[in-house]
Amino acid sequence: MNEFHFLSTHVGSVPHHSPDGLTDRLVKDLDIPAWPQFPHRDFRESMYVQYSSNLPSIRIDPEKEKIFFDTTGDLTPDLEKFYSDILDDNVEAFALVPEYSAGFFAMLESLQKNPGTWAKGQVTGPISFGLTVTDQDLRASLYNDLLSDAIVKNAAMNARWQVKHLKRFRSQVIAFIDEPYMASFGSAFISLSREQVNSMLDEIFSAIQKEGAVSGVHCCANTDWGLLLSTRVDILNLDAFGYIEHLALYPFELKEFLDRGGAICWGIIPNNEEIRGITPEELAKRLRTGIKLIIEKAAGRGVSLKDEQFKRQSLISPSCGLGSTSMDISEEVFTKLVATSEILKRG
Repeated sequence: MNEFHFLSTHVGSVPHHSPDGLTDRLVKDLDIPAWPQFPHRDFRESMYVQYSSNLPSIRIDPEKEKIFFDTTGDLTPDLEKFYSDILDDNVEAFALVPEYSAGFFAMLESLQKNPGTWAKGQVTGPISFGLTVTDQDLRASLYNDLLSDAIVKNAAMNARWQVKHLKRFRSQVIAFIDEPYMASFGSAFISLSREQVNSMLDEIFSAIQKEGAVSGVHCCANTDWGLLLSTRVDILNLDAFGYIEHLALYPFELKEFLDRGGAICWGIIPNNEEIRGITPEELAKRLRTGIKLIIEKAAGRGVSLKDEQFKRQSLISPSCGLGSTSMDISEEVFTKLVATSEILKRG
């Protein structure tokens, strides 16, 4: 079981337009630096584009800033090539490319220059990808059986590729699945069963774990936390600034998750204007109060959760990515993230 004791990390996206100097800072300041994504640098750095270049029948138009699956013709040749690489376990065929992910390659250089233990990668999850990226007729690719299976396997192979390359410079690696659309699970917007979601996510978590890395999942709004806790995931990352009390609704699933060695990454640092009016001391207190509430609510339902267990099995992060915010706010977020982590580590 990994013990984290409130180590600091982040989600991925940033408002910067280039990696110049940023990856060095992330490596030096954060306990678990994640490679940064630059959605403002290039359309191809969008979280729905940067992992897509190896998918069958995908079409990307940078000028019109469009991405879609073209299912009008025979998909067989593209599918045969895709699954041939899967069967051959050709992980390199699912590599990120610099035009789509400048931050990943800059991070590798920074990790090489600065010794350390941990690094983090991330990939867009199949639920969010499959609901966002449609075919030419605007049908969600998630509901096309051929495409949805390819989306899952593409994410799994890309996560493995990231792990392999991050492990060149760090002995411990975390790979997250980013699933913002899980906030819509249970609504008419997602026509998937719990079993289907569990199976899709577990295929990726298992692939990450088989590469000797730690798996994580991030959802930046409220969702069915019991579903995510019941998967094979190692780290659950939630917006604890906005939704920490909702985790108290799942004491049985939470206890089972923690007892098997799972960890919570508390997104306690707001990623918007709210960061300006709150101190690291107040953020640390807010998290401690939230954890106490969860323990008390669990006890009321006959479930024993321990504060010491939370301390051992907790990380902290911003509540979500920073790609939609300003440079000034992102700077304050990172500064207060580091300071809050240090306060929590001291107990």
